[in-house]
Amino acid sequence: MFKHYLPVDVPKEKEGAFLENFEKTTGGSGRLMLFAGDQKVEHLNNDFYGEGIPAEDNDPEHMFKIASQAKVGVFATQFGLICRYGRDYRDIPYLVKLNAKTNLVPYTDKDPYSQQWLEVADVVALKERHGLDVRGVGYTVYIGGEHEHAMFREAARIIHEAHEHGMLAVIWLYPKGPYVKDEHDPHLIAGAAGVAACLGADFVKLKVPYVNGRFDPTLLREATTAAGRTGVLCEGGARVDETAFLAQLHEQIHIGGSRGNGTGRNIHQRPLEEAVRMANAIYAVTCENASVDEALAVLRG
Repeated sequence: MFKHYLPVDVPKEKEGAFLENFEKTTGGSGRLMLFAGDQKVEHLNNDFYGEGIPAEDNDPEHMFKIASQAKVGVFATQFGLICRYGRDYRDIPYLVKLNAKTNLVPYTDKDPYSQQWLEVADVVALKERHGLDVRGVGYTVYIGGEHEHAMFREAARIIHEAHEHGMLAVIWLYPKGPYVKDEHDPHLIAGAAGVAACLGADFVKLKVPYVNGRFDPTLLREATTAAGRTGVLCEGGARVDETAFLAQLHEQIHIGGSRGNGTGRNIHQRPLEEAVRMANAIYAVTCENASVDEALAVLRG
């Protein structure tokens, strides 16, 4: 069913594993609900502690509890964090993020470079030795700066090596730096989508395109077409009203042509039971073709 998404660099003996990974991870829909838990590095503690954020979110285990109880395609977070909690949460479908950087240095002051931390082989060893359900790897690329060539090389190798082991590869691809005037420009985002396709990514997480600060789902079509067989995931962004979030997600998929989402704060910045229901509502829209009203019913229990 999903053979048109099977990359040719997946060895014949790993094709079955890749297709099984793809089907399980997308719930048979071809779309990915990615629960993003990589912000502990990217945003430091700003997303986990403060006004309006439940105290339990400051503990990293909160995200593991959510991912273990909710419907998610993958829970994406750093290798080390998985090592700290993996013994107690073996059955979570993981995507291991292989790079990260903080936001302390402004992108306008210095071109960003988020260097690879570990190798795909380290992820494969973790998966095989400890029986963890690792579905794939992820990596962030920043285009528009002097270091993009180094990140391209790392990303291309990571994607190829993941495919060689029958795993998925997801790329976060964001325009950043002093030469980027508007990181939400629809034409620029479409360019980023095309870069991800050239790198061979299975999915790419992109900025949401805006014109004059407003979202129009038709703005996504240039990017989702430019991405070809690479599935476009829209970032979740800061926490917003639940109805507005689910409505925009539905439009992104059914009008804009996206194939999923990457959501963190709109899930984990809630008490556990509510966070699980929100994740299930997002999964319902993404992978189960639920309407906004049906997803809201899931959220409200």
